[in-house]
Amino acid sequence: MTFREKLTNIIKKKQSLLCVGLDTDIEKIPDFLKSDPEPLFAFNKAIIDATAEYAAAFKVNTAFYEAYGAAGWSALEKTFACIPAGTLKIADAKRGDIGNTAKMYAKAVFEKLKADAVTLNAYMGKDSAAPFLQDPEKGVFFLCLTSNPGSQDFQYFNDGKHKLYERIALTVNEWNGNSNCGLVVGATHPEELRGIRSLVPGLPFLIPGIGAQGGDLEKSVQYGLDENGTGALFNSSRAIIYASGDKSFARAASIAAKDTRDALNKTKRI
Repeated sequence: MTFREKLTNIIKKKQSLLCVGLDTDIEKIPDFLKSDPEPLFAFNKAIIDATAEYAAAFKVNTAFYEAYGAAGWSALEKTFACIPAGTLKIADAKRGDIGNTAKMYAKAVFEKLKADAVTLNAYMGKDSAAPFLQDPEKGVFFLCLTSNPGSQDFQYFNDGKHKLYERIALTVNEWNGNSNCGLVVGATHPEELRGIRSLVPGLPFLIPGIGAQGGDLEKSVQYGLDENGTGALFNSSRAIIYASGDKSFARAASIAAKDTRDALNKTKRI
């Protein structure tokens, strides 16, 4: 089964387009958890247990764990291990390097963490992506048009034929021989999202920005899905995992995840 087939099957089976982002900042977790021997993992496990029913995927931002050295990496491994079967595990690592370095990055995310997919920067070209694309069952979401304000600095560069983000989309589509390529496209750019979907109708999208970043949920769903009503995951991080800062945090996250999933599905049917 290719990654694209796996993604489509999970979306259909779980009736969900939601990806929960585990950008876990130890300073923002409830105070009572900070004395736990493994505070990052304790928080993440509670969030995963509370939201897995509603999520098609979890996206784990590796920077929030790598910052804490060995203890952070241990929490990262345990977090990936406790994400239930039938839910996609995405390593949000934004890697992008060449040769043996890329091979080692791929080994870390796919063999050590056992992630189903990873985020990559395509700037260094196809040879930097090749080690991640060998296994058709493992997916790669390439940064295309990101949701942050700085996306204007380079991603809109126009050579007179295409903007840079459009060129990335078209090039990644050419790399998709194993049906395991996708794109990261921010919900804060709905009109551009519609244009990218028309350029690459078959690529899956990972769409951040519908929560705390204020992206347009309705337009992002309408413009981001493929013709089969799948082909996209919509990530929300802070709005779900920090829905409450007290002992009811997991329950609040569950409610926020359900509400987001339902809002996505409602928009999908419009």
